[in-house]
Amino acid sequence: MMSNFFNVDNIAFTILGYPMSYVEFIGTILYLWSVWLISKRNILTWAVGIVSVILYMILFYQIRLYSDTIEQIYYLGASVYGWWIWNKSPKDDGQITDVQYSYSKNLILWVVFTGIISVAFGYFMSRVHLFLPVIFPEAASFPYLDAITTIMSFSAMWLMAKKKIESWIYWIIVDVIGIWLYFVKDVKFLSLLYVILLIMVFNGLRMWHKSVQNKSAALPQNAA
Repeated sequence: MMSNFFNVDNIAFTILGYPMSYVEFIGTILYLWSVWLISKRNILTWAVGIVSVILYMILFYQIRLYSDTIEQIYYLGASVYGWWIWNKSPKDDGQITDVQYSYSKNLILWVVFTGIISVAFGYFMSRVHLFLPVIFPEAASFPYLDAITTIMSFSAMWLMAKKKIESWIYWIIVDVIGIWLYFVKDVKFLSLLYVILLIMVFNGLRMWHKSVQNKSAALPQNAA
C-alpha cells in the first residue's frame, strides 16, 4: 500500500491538465521550504531537505533520470554533513553568521573539477544501461546535460555546506538548465518549480552577500 503511494502514477490532483503525483507534490513543497530556509541561513533547512531528497530519489528513478537519482544519494550524505557543520557554526538568533566567499584559487579548482568530471560522468551515464542493465533497463535521457547539472549540483551542495556564497552561482546555472530539461521530459510542475527556485536562488545570493557586507561594515566599529 505504501509503495503505491510513492508511485509516480498515483495522482494527487490535476492542475492545468498536468497530473500531479503525491511524491512530486510533497517533494516539491518540502524542497521549496528548504531553499527558503537556507536563504535565511536557518539550520532547519537540512532536516527538511533530507525528506525532500528521499522523495525526489523515488521520483527520478521512475522517470529514468538516472543521473538525478544518483544525485539524490549524494544530497542525502551532503545534507547530513551540512547539518553537522552548520550545527557547529556561530549563530545569531538561529542564523549562521560565518558565510563567506571562496579564495580565487579554490574557486578555479572547483570550476575545473566540475568540467572534467561532468564530461566523464556524462560518458558513463550514456552507457549505463549497457553496463548495468538490471538496475537501468533503458537508456538514460539527455545523459550529458543531465550529468552536467548533476556534477554542478554536487559542487554547489558541497560549497553550500561549507557556507561559500559561490554555491548560489552554481545553483543559478543548474536551475536554468533544469527549467528546460524537465519541461522536455514532461515533468512540467518540476519545470515550474525550477522557475520559482531560480527566483529564490537569486534572492539567496543577495541575502548571503548582504550578510557579508553587513559583517564587513561592522568591523571598523568593533575595532574602535
